[in-house]
Parts: sequence; C-alpha cells; structure tokens
Amino acid sequence: MIEQKLKRAGLKPGVYLLKNGAGKIVYIGKAKQLRNRLRSHFKPGKSEDLKHKRMMSHVQDFETIVTDSEVEALILEANLIKEHRPKYNIDLKDDKSYPYIRVTNESYPRVFVKRKIIRDGSRYFGPYTDVGNMRQLMSTVRRIFPLRTCQLRITEETIQNKKHKVCLNYHIGRCRGPCEGFISHRDYMRFVEQVTAFIQGRNRELVLSLTARMNVMSRRQNYEDAAVLRDQLKAVKQFYARQKVVDGAYADRDIVTVVSEGNDACGVVFNVRNGKIVNRQHYYFKCAMDCGDGHAMTSFVKQFYLRTDEIPGEIFFSSKVNEPGLFGKWLSNKAGKRVRLICPQKGHKAHVVAMCRKNATLLLHELLSQKTAQGKVAPAVSALEKALRLPKSPIRIEAFDISNIQGRDAVASMVSFRNGMPDKDHYRRFKIRSVKGIDDFAMMAEVVKRRYTRLIREDKVLPDLILVDGGKGQLSTAVKILKDLSIADQPVIGLAKRLEEVFLPDRSDPVILPKTSAALMLLQRIRDEAHRFAVTYHRSVRAKRAVRSVLDDIPGIGPGRRKALLNSFGSVDGIRKASIEDLTAVKGMNRKVAGVVVEFIKGYKNV
Repeated sequence: MIEQKLKRAGLKPGVYLLKNGAGKIVYIGKAKQLRNRLRSHFKPGKSEDLKHKRMMSHVQDFETIVTDSEVEALILEANLIKEHRPKYNIDLKDDKSYPYIRVTNESYPRVFVKRKIIRDGSRYFGPYTDVGNMRQLMSTVRRIFPLRTCQLRITEETIQNKKHKVCLNYHIGRCRGPCEGFISHRDYMRFVEQVTAFIQGRNRELVLSLTARMNVMSRRQNYEDAAVLRDQLKAVKQFYARQKVVDGAYADRDIVTVVSEGNDACGVVFNVRNGKIVNRQHYYFKCAMDCGDGHAMTSFVKQFYLRTDEIPGEIFFSSKVNEPGLFGKWLSNKAGKRVRLICPQKGHKAHVVAMCRKNATLLLHELLSQKTAQGKVAPAVSALEKALRLPKSPIRIEAFDISNIQGRDAVASMVSFRNGMPDKDHYRRFKIRSVKGIDDFAMMAEVVKRRYTRLIREDKVLPDLILVDGGKGQLSTAVKILKDLSIADQPVIGLAKRLEEVFLPDRSDPVILPKTSAALMLLQRIRDEAHRFAVTYHRSVRAKRAVRSVLDDIPGIGPGRRKALLNSFGSVDGIRKASIEDLTAVKGMNRKVAGVVVEFIKGYKNV
C-alpha cells in the first residue's frame, strides 16, 4: 500500500503528513519533490539514525498536499504544525497566552494590550514574552502620548452632533479630547504615528520629529505646546537611555538564537531597532528527536516568523538555518522588502550573537532547574545514563581536575553537579601535599583518596558518578584508589580533552559520544567547570606565594605594613615601581623602612 502511494506522490512541491496506525499525525514536513522526500523516509540509507527509526516505527500511512511552489509549502507546513502540533516536530509553545500591543483600526485609534489577535485592520506589536517589560513600555506610552483610552465610537458625525463629552483624562492632561473635537484628526494621527515609532524602537526618528516640532512651536512663540514637546522628548530619551546599544550604525535587525539540551530547547529573539535592544522574546519547546541546533533553529524560525508581521531587513542567527535561500525568499515576500539572513562568525556581530546565545542558555537552565525542583530527572542526565549504560541516573556527579605549573603550587578542584546543574555548596579544593614535581597521576590519587576517605569516615553518601579529567592513566589511578578504600561498584569515568573520548573501567576502547549529544555536552560542562575552579584556585595560591616570598622576607615589614602597602599599590609590581616618597606616604611607613623595601625588592622583577 505504501509503495503504491509513493509512486502516486509525484515530483511536485508540497507538504506531507506522516500518520500512525490510529490515523494521528506524528510528523509534518515539506518537500521540493514529494516522492523523493517520502522515499527518504520509508527507504532510508545506511546513515539512518536511531531517532528517525524511532519515529518511522510508528508511521503506518501518509497524506500529501501539493502546492504551487516551495515557498507556499514552507508556509503551509508551518501553519499545519501550529494547528496539529505533531509529536516529532518542534513543539513551540503556543503564544495565545502572550500579550500584544494593539493599535486599533478606528478613526481615532486606541493603544492597549490584547492577548487575542483580531484581523480587523488593527496593527499588532509583539508578542511580548517579557510581560514586565511590556507593561513598562505601555506605562511610558500613557505618560508621554495623550491618546484616548475610552471605548467610545468617535466619528466626524458624533463630534459635530456633540454626542460625547470629555472625561477626567482630558482634564488631567492624559487625553486631548477628540470626542468633542478639541484636537484635529491630523494632529491626533500624528500622535498615533509617534506611538508606533516609540513601540517599534525607532527612537532616533521620533527624537528628530519631536525636536523639529518643538523648535517650530518655539519660533512661533507657542511656548505652552513647545514645553509639552520638550517633556515628551525628555521622557523618550530617558526611556531609551536604559537600553543596551549593540550597534553604532543604528541598524534594525533581529538576533535569533536557539540552544538545546536533550529534548528541551529555548529560542530567543532580540529585536534591535536603531542599534538598541528594544525587546526580547523567548520560547521553550521540545526537540522530540533530540535534534541539533541547526534543525532546531530552522523549525523555530518557521514557527516564530509565521506569528509576527514585524520583520526587519536583517536577521542574525547563532547557527545556520537549512535552506537559507528559501527562507530568505519567504521572509522577503512577507516583509515586502529584501531580508538578509546572516550567521556572523567573527567580530562585533558575532560577539553580540554570543551574548544573546548566553541569554538563551541561562533561560534554558532556568527551565531545567524548575524541573529539577519538581523532582524530574534532567534530560541530559537521562541521556548520560543511557549513553554510558550506568546502573542508575547520575543525579549527583563529582568531578576532579589538577592544576599546576611544572609541579609548582599544585592544587586540585572537585565540583559537584546535581541533576545536571552546579551544586556550588559542595565544591571542594585541595592543596597537593604528598607529591613533589610533575606527576598528575599521583596528584589525582592523593585527591581522590582524601575525598572519599573523608566521606567514608563521616558515613556520607557517595556520588552516583565520579568524573576525572584525563584519559586511561588518570582513570586507572582513581579506580585503584577506590578499590584500596573497598569502594565497590562505584561508577567512575575519564574524559580526555583532545578527542573528547570517554573512558570506562575494564574497557580498552573509549566511548565516542556524538558531538551534539546532550550527554557529551553535560560532561564537557562539568569538566570545564572543574577546570575553571582549579585554575582560579591555582592562581590565588600562586599569587599569595609570590607576595609572601617578597614582602614577608623584608626586614621591618610586618602584617600591618604589608597590608597597607598592598592596599596602596595593589601588587608587588606596583610596590616595586613606587618611589621612596610614595612608600613613605603609606600609613605606618617611614623613610628608613621605605629605603629597605626599595633595595630588597629590586631582585624580584619577574614577580
């Protein structure tokens, strides 16, 4: 049956709907040539991955919808995904609960918050996922621009017939009284244009317009109206002064970034207008097939830009979208202008994208933390359990790293992660005591022994997984120490930096995890945190040794003078550069001791 339907599918562009045995849609996709794309699903090559196998094991039937072009197929696909929300497509949270700012399609428009879109010619801005920021924006709009808030139906006829009377808002200066004709339609619509410019973040354009009108009123000696414009101008500048400048060229663009971990993902869109970030929208969604950032980005962009009418001339992405030419054509047609899709790789633009990606990462970790608080196992932790075939979910992981320079000032760190998130209350750091010279294996042995000897002595619970930074050698050392301590069946692994290989005890070949897997990314994050913690401690120890070796050996310099000198000059290098007069000016110092310091410290030029 499937084979016959595949032959009838044809080679035209369109959308296909994969269904399970109960007739429920499990996946929706688009194709340039329907028959070829469907065959790739039902007759995949050797490169088929487990995720695709899992999906196709449920598929028993399919339907196709033919379109005139691939762009039409793209739009139809996005609409159908939003309507049916299939299991194996990106599950972007519906935006019905997110508010918009609506500018009504009336003779004298109103501006207010609305959650449901009504296609009656009104303009909508948003959605605003940060409701606090939206309310602050609306509060500023109400304060600066005297637009009506009443629900009266105002027309030229009602004004002429004196059907309505002004309300309290008119008397307190919050409305110009269009209901009684106290403001012309032209002047009222000028306010509406200013409001839309303000909401869109076109502040330079708005400032120039307000400044020009203020100057005109001033020249006409209409000082009352000029003062109102002055106050509006001041309020606009104050509001936008709080926003972060990311582009000195005053460009309009969106910055889109997506990060994923396991099946969870977060997409963030920063709206940059006139070079400033004016809004941030974020959405949580599911990557049901544990897809990489590229596929997640493509699916997110489809759903996001289907829901918004405001599309700038440039869109920056943190990772490449599939078929950028097709997306560019669709977005350009929708915006009515050319839209450039850019994935910056270096320079200031890449730095801005990296900042936005960091925000997305923090938001995703916030979501995962909430799940952890609810007692759910983080997806990355579950993925690690499956990838390494661990006896249970590694809820608590402890990781070790060694830091030294040619064996000097050797220290070690131990970081603790609980359910995939740092547990900083249980971080520990160690000074290496028994090892002299360069011997990372012996240092690792000392630290592991000290840590777990203490846990046994205090009758505390061991971690679900121990991670050591390094390959077979470091892992073997840790395993031997654990056996010596009679700790049996303790999961322990090593992670080698060069090829990101995972080593397991009693296994000669390393485990190679996919670079995009949530399990490997979790291990890398833990390893990097252990390294950061170790290096920070090592720098602190080295700095203290350097300071002590110089100042504490100088005759006449005790703890009080030592502290005063460091507070005044910041470092030994700063003290060395100071003159005798500068040193004498420090509290507790005299010229004789200052001379001793200058002579003594000359030999420490590399400190």
